[in-house]
Amino acid sequence: MKTLPVLQPICCTADAPPIKRKAANSLATIFKALADPTRVAIVHRLASADSVCVCDLTEAFDLSQPTISHHLRILREAGLVEAERRGTWAYYRLVPEAIAALRGVFAAE
Repeated sequence: MKTLPVLQPICCTADAPPIKRKAANSLATIFKALADPTRVAIVHRLASADSVCVCDLTEAFDLSQPTISHHLRILREAGLVEAERRGTWAYYRLVPEAIAALRGVFAAE
């Protein structure tokens, strides 16, 4: 009887250590917030400025103020943006630490 060589399984073993459950949950929340094209576009716009008035976002996206506020609330709850009141308007900016954490996920080691 002829013996056949045993092939080693083809497997890609990642060199990255497993992510901790708490960190994975936090990232999942961020990715869920970014799962909407409007929210991605809002983050993109915020990335190009120090802070942006909600009134400018309403105009830029041709959406109602309550709709923009809904998207901003989700981004705020995910920890991606923060707001500052200036008179009657709210100004939003990205949270640098949250953006750095996202960059870290995709950084090549």
